[in-house]
Amino acid sequence: MVQKHHATRLHYDFRLEMQGILKSWAVPKGPPTESGIRRLAVQVDDHPVSYIDFEGDIGEGSYGAGKVEIWDSGEYELHQMEPDLLTFTLHGDKLQGEYALVHTGAANWLLIKRKGLVQKT
Repeated sequence: MVQKHHATRLHYDFRLEMQGILKSWAVPKGPPTESGIRRLAVQVDDHPVSYIDFEGDIGEGSYGAGKVEIWDSGEYELHQMEPDLLTFTLHGDKLQGEYALVHTGAANWLLIKRKGLVQKT
């Protein structure tokens, strides 16, 4: 699932449910929708699965304060899971096709749209 998060700066929270938690990355420019596009994805704290359908306002003074809305949701198939590489196919309402998350150092990853289906309009 992807949440559009109007916090200090607009970004998108990209989340994959794994082993009972939501692995999470903040994607400042939004997830790529075209093949070959690479976007910075900063890994953030894991979130509880109960957060998967959260929409609303996080109060000022709280971590992540701002408006949160669900931008996309769906399922995914995990193909490869290594410490510095995840490959998967997304079956979302907006995002579909093959993607990779590649660790580039510290909390930084690249979210890459590989080949596959194009974004639904």
